[in-house]
Amino acid sequence: MADWTWWLAAAGALVIFELFTGTFYLLMIAIGLACGAIAALTGFGMPLQILTAAVVGAIATGVLHRSRFGAPKRQDTARDPNVNMDIGQSVHVTTWTDGKARVMYRGAPWDVELGPGALAEAGSFRIVEVQGSRLIVANS
Repeated sequence: MADWTWWLAAAGALVIFELFTGTFYLLMIAIGLACGAIAALTGFGMPLQILTAAVVGAIATGVLHRSRFGAPKRQDTARDPNVNMDIGQSVHVTTWTDGKARVMYRGAPWDVELGPGALAEAGSFRIVEVQGSRLIVANS
């Protein structure tokens, strides 16, 4: 088998494996391997083929990492319902004192504070943020 077919077979294997991971990083390495195949087709020796594949793969990976597709979004975990199961749950507050209250939630007493724009009146509230042992709530 010619060198370029090995390069393309390896690139194809990475593309298939990429379908299972859900990121684009293996795809960028596969692009580098495809460039190694192009270098083999043009007649370059094996060291230059490896160098081409490595450089193109590294550059493509770096460009992807700096793009909006590669960089993960930074999200405040105190407000992220995927991290904190309390976000979106409801609590019932009977009395407020200066925008603060104490409630039983999940079998334990919690401090509750009003979030921005919430009104201090008795009733049901939705948890929008958790800061330590304090629940920040908004009107339901």
